[in-house]
Amino acid sequence: MFAPLCIGFRKIVLFIYISRNINHIMHKLLVLFVSFFSLCNAQTNRFIYEYKFVPNVKEKDSVRTNLMALDITDKGSSYKSLRKMQRDSLIRERVLQSAAAGTALTLTSNFTGGTVVNHEVTKEYPDYKVFLIEQINSDIYKIADDKKINWQLSPETQKIGDYTAQKATTSFGGREWVAWFTTELPFPDGPYKFHGLPGLIVKSEDTTGSHIMTLVANKKIQTSTEMPNEVARGGARITFGRPAIPVTETQFRKAWKDYLADPAKEVRKNMGGSTNGNVTTVIVYEDAKGNRIDPAQRIRSIEENVKKRLETDNNKIEPDLFQ
Repeated sequence: MFAPLCIGFRKIVLFIYISRNINHIMHKLLVLFVSFFSLCNAQTNRFIYEYKFVPNVKEKDSVRTNLMALDITDKGSSYKSLRKMQRDSLIRERVLQSAAAGTALTLTSNFTGGTVVNHEVTKEYPDYKVFLIEQINSDIYKIADDKKINWQLSPETQKIGDYTAQKATTSFGGREWVAWFTTELPFPDGPYKFHGLPGLIVKSEDTTGSHIMTLVANKKIQTSTEMPNEVARGGARITFGRPAIPVTETQFRKAWKDYLADPAKEVRKNMGGSTNGNVTTVIVYEDAKGNRIDPAQRIRSIEENVKKRLETDNNKIEPDLFQ
C-alpha cells in the first residue's frame, strides 16, 4: 500500500488509502499528524491579547498584529495564536471528513497560508512550570523554562482598558520589559511566559517597543487543553497532534544552530522515501504549475529561502534562545 505525499509551493495533498482484508477484520492504519485544538466540556477563562511585533529590526515601521488567547483553568494556562487555533480546527475537520469518505485531502493556502504566530506557552499550576512550544523545520520542541522572573514593582498606575493597572519591570529573555497588572482580575498569570504578579498582566511591552501584548477582551468558554490521542473514522485510526520533543534551553539552542548549519537536512533525508509497516511515503516536490522539481534544486531553494527569512525575521521575542 502506498501513500504518496505531494508537497507543492501552494498546496499540500495527502492521499489516504485504507485497505482491509476480505473478512473486514484486519485494518491497515494510516497515522496522520495534524496539530489541532479540541473542544470539550470544561470552563475556561479566556483572555484575548492583541500582539503587535516588529519582525525585522531594520524595518521598525513594519508592524504585524496577531490576536493571542490566554486560556486559564484551575490546572494551568495556555497561550497561543487564535488564528492558529481556528486554522488547526478547520484542518482537523477536513481530515476527519476525508477519512470517513475515503477520499484524498487537499489543503489549500486558505488553510496553510497567512501570518500566524507559531510559538505557544503552557504553564502548569500550582508550581507554574513553564514550557515554550517552538518549531524548527518539522520538529516541535517543548522547552522547559525554570528561570524565576524577578519583578520590580512601581507605585505608578494607569488605566488600561477597563482596569486600573500597576507598573512592574523585569529583565527577561534578553530584553527589558514593562508590565501592567491589575488586581481586579485575580490571576497571577499573563501573556507569553510572564506570571508571578498579584493580578493578571493586562499589558506587557519590551523597552524597544517591538513586542507589545495588550488585553483587549475576555470571556468564559467551554473548552479544554486536553486532546484525544486517536480518533477512528471510516476504518482509519487518525492520530492528531505531532508529539513535542521535551528539551532544555541548551538543547534547543543546539537544535537551532544545527538547523542553521544545514536547513535542508530533512529534505536530503526524505529524498529516498520511507516505509512504516505497510505504508510507504514518497515525497515529490512540485512547483505551482505541477512540474516536478529536481531535489538538488529544492535543496538550494530551501537554503536560499532560510537565508532570506533570517534576514527579515531577526527580532525574536526571546532573543536569548536563538543565539
